[in-house]
Amino acid sequence: MKSISFITIFYLCFFSCNTFENKSIKELEVNQDSKTIIVYGSDTCHYCVDTKIFLEENNISFKFFDIDKNQKALQEMLSKLAKAKIDVSDLKIPVIDKNGKIFTNDINFEDFLNKIKQ
Repeated sequence: MKSISFITIFYLCFFSCNTFENKSIKELEVNQDSKTIIVYGSDTCHYCVDTKIFLEENNISFKFFDIDKNQKALQEMLSKLAKAKIDVSDLKIPVIDKNGKIFTNDINFEDFLNKIKQ
């Protein structure tokens, strides 16, 4: 009887933790049907800071995740880059998710900003 109770408690804990983890990851994601752009970057990256300023000045709705401080956001970003088949060996931030289209700061910065605006 003790082993059945232990197994039941184990499964409840496992599935509860798994559900909590999935919920936390989903809380990061912004509804892709919205016009909100997701920006993955760092508060210590001048390109990231300049991108946030650009978006604010142009009244473009965005959600910023600091990948230095938020490991779940970092994992989400890496997953999206992998799905988009973007090589991360020479990754330049910020990384943008614009309605499911993923791109990085791997071109001239002004062109990068204009790509966000389009």
